[in-house]
Amino acid sequence: MKNSIYLTRKLKVFIENGEGKLSDVYLSTALKNIEGLGFTFSKPLIERAKTLSNEAFTTFYTNLVKNLKEQVGANVNHVPMYPNFPQDVMEMTDAELYINAIIHYVTLLLPNDKAKERFPLLDRVDLKVIDLGSEEDFYLMLSQLIGANTSISLTDKKDIEWAIHTIDDISKILPKFIPHKENLAFTIQQLLKHDKASMNEVSHYFNNATDVLRLAVALSDGDISLATPTKFKKFNRPERRFLLGLLDESRNITEDMIRYKKRWIRLGEILHPGEYRKKFPNAYRAFQVLRNSEKVETFNSKVEAALGEGQINKAVNLLSTRPGEFARRLDHLLRLSEKKHLDSHDVISAFSEVKDDLSTPVLLQLASHFRHRNEERDIRTFFPKGNVAKAWGIENNLPRINNEVCSIVKNLCEEAMRIRFSELPPLGKGYLDERLRDYLVPFSQRSASKSLRTLVRGSKISLPEGNFIRFFLWWKEGRVGEEHTGRVDIDLSAVIYDEGWEYQSHISYTNLRQGHYAFHSGDITSAPNGASEFIDFDIPKVLENGGRYVVMSLHSFTDHPYKNLPECFAGWMVRQSPNSGEIFEPATVQDKVDVTSDSTISIPVVLDLLERKLYWTDLSLTRYLNEYNNIEANKGGLALVAKSMTSIVKPNLYDLFKLHLEARGELVENIEEAESIFSLQNGITPFDIEKIMAEFIS
Repeated sequence: MKNSIYLTRKLKVFIENGEGKLSDVYLSTALKNIEGLGFTFSKPLIERAKTLSNEAFTTFYTNLVKNLKEQVGANVNHVPMYPNFPQDVMEMTDAELYINAIIHYVTLLLPNDKAKERFPLLDRVDLKVIDLGSEEDFYLMLSQLIGANTSISLTDKKDIEWAIHTIDDISKILPKFIPHKENLAFTIQQLLKHDKASMNEVSHYFNNATDVLRLAVALSDGDISLATPTKFKKFNRPERRFLLGLLDESRNITEDMIRYKKRWIRLGEILHPGEYRKKFPNAYRAFQVLRNSEKVETFNSKVEAALGEGQINKAVNLLSTRPGEFARRLDHLLRLSEKKHLDSHDVISAFSEVKDDLSTPVLLQLASHFRHRNEERDIRTFFPKGNVAKAWGIENNLPRINNEVCSIVKNLCEEAMRIRFSELPPLGKGYLDERLRDYLVPFSQRSASKSLRTLVRGSKISLPEGNFIRFFLWWKEGRVGEEHTGRVDIDLSAVIYDEGWEYQSHISYTNLRQGHYAFHSGDITSAPNGASEFIDFDIPKVLENGGRYVVMSLHSFTDHPYKNLPECFAGWMVRQSPNSGEIFEPATVQDKVDVTSDSTISIPVVLDLLERKLYWTDLSLTRYLNEYNNIEANKGGLALVAKSMTSIVKPNLYDLFKLHLEARGELVENIEEAESIFSLQNGITPFDIEKIMAEFIS
């Protein structure tokens, strides 16, 4: 399991130095075999493997291949409706395609076509290099994950749980400070669950009532983002005393509890604070205020009252005591100042006094917001809080703010970060790849899906060489726990839009081909043994016919949420020739994502064929009411969502790393001179999510 996690997260494995001598035949055969999956070994890994006996290497290799196959989706059989796809779909008449579909819908039988011999794969494949790692690096990776200053994904949490449960010396992975509150609640819950820490040993991590609420939610297996309510478990007496004790020592208890009043009242019914009124008087009094609905003047009510009375300076003075709230309201305050013809510099001066108390993520987002504040954009994009990956696009009707004011705020935020970063270890001479502008900073990975390469939503990837894009989908129906799914029909679809995001055409089970540039492998409506669907796009021909954007989407026609399936994954390949090689060639897989969301529509990626860019979206939607869950019913909504993702404005990695180099290094143009490298493939890359979250935005 250790190497499985290490391989998935960093493309590294750890092998103990052996005393054997591996046969060259064993090693060369293994390397040749994993080339077919798109991987190879680094020189250090080859040298370490040579120290193993044939038997030890065979065990290592067997586990490695199993993990690699799962990463690229080669652990299952991909059998589409038409086994000679795309050639047979190109050659069949519309009548033949229609009759085959009807027969399948009635009988669930597939066409009785035999797979023909296919020409060997012509594609040139850039192999992914598996490197030799170390236990120290593995533990550091986990520590960085726990200490991340952003929310983490379900996959991240599973890896942390395994580590806490398995590693004897928990100090190897447990940081002294856990800045992100959701990660704190989850980690402490796991430590307590697996008896790796006592309640007294973890109490110093908590400092406010909402921290305590998150822990109670985590102990009840609820939503620690607090986006949805939780049914609290029945806590035993030690747990009740522990939670009440943490609450009693928190700051601003009552005001903090009012934010989630109904949840605290429900939690109070389980904690019975009245039994401990003498031991924890502050907590008892706070619960009394909530239960009796006593009037409490909160901080936010004071700010709103001041703004309602037009007293901006009074609101600014209040907000100066809570920098985080000040940052969230800064744009609004500046707009109000300009509207009332007041001097915005008074607001800026007050903000300047508190900027150093803001977290790095907040400073980064503020700097990016004001850098792009007045740019012409049709849509503003928001991600609602919670565990489902959704995006909302609304019309951008924000009034402009004076450009000079925006520039001043941006500069203040960046200078605050440079001062902060200058206290970190020096980076020396640093090389910074311009292409990192396309990759966004990982602020929230809460709902990120497990994938071959973990990226941040909205990031852009350049398409590799090749004129054909092949989407793929695989799913399986069957037993999940004690329940059987019944028949499951997942549809792979895609919509083509023109440059202005006007609908042009679509490819789905209702339309297996579009002109001579897009082809679907056929609609399979049941998958007791697993089923595959593919879509091919000829990039130059799509462009010639007026298309530009392609939105990949998965639709659960039978309305099964993806999280309730035994397995479902999708991905994409770039192919040189669609009829060479097998339909599913693992070595050509660019990315594969596990689809496990609590939804019935998934949008993994959006393509911009003109720019040859792929936008990583990883979004989940629910179907529209009173409509079939297919591409025809949703193509209008998909356009808005996709356009939102391609026009998103968020901090990028280039700007983040540049600030670090300006503060504690020296930017150089020649990569050979560099002591620190920030690029797509060498040094720190966009895929080093744990390191970025823990060391560069902490």
